[in-house]
Amino acid sequence: MKLMHTKLPKFIKKMKEAAIRGKRPKDIEIKGLENLTSAKMQSLRTGRIEQAVSEIAERDSVEKLEINVIPRVPETMHTVIVKGLDKEGKCLSAILEVVNILHPTEEAYLLDCDDVDDRRPKIGLH
Repeated sequence: MKLMHTKLPKFIKKMKEAAIRGKRPKDIEIKGLENLTSAKMQSLRTGRIEQAVSEIAERDSVEKLEINVIPRVPETMHTVIVKGLDKEGKCLSAILEVVNILHPTEEAYLLDCDDVDDRRPKIGLH
């Protein structure tokens, strides 16, 4: 499994390194992962995203880069865990609930972009 997944800190590091590889190093801002403290990313997709970052960074007209990580399916189902803790942080009781979250789609992030190369596979074929 180790070779199939890239841990979140390494993913972020790879994106930052990809942005500075070219003739003119570029600043990069990564959005959408701020609330994650740990995660594993698909290594194959990490490599493809790293390549895309390098490709965009190489363009002379590009001054800085921005990555937005958003859900592919705009409506996602989440479990909410409400925990009651004592003074030492031990869980005394918990209630489980569920909530649907409606996320903005990629169009919300691409309104001002004329050149979009959609390299995503069809849903279910990734």
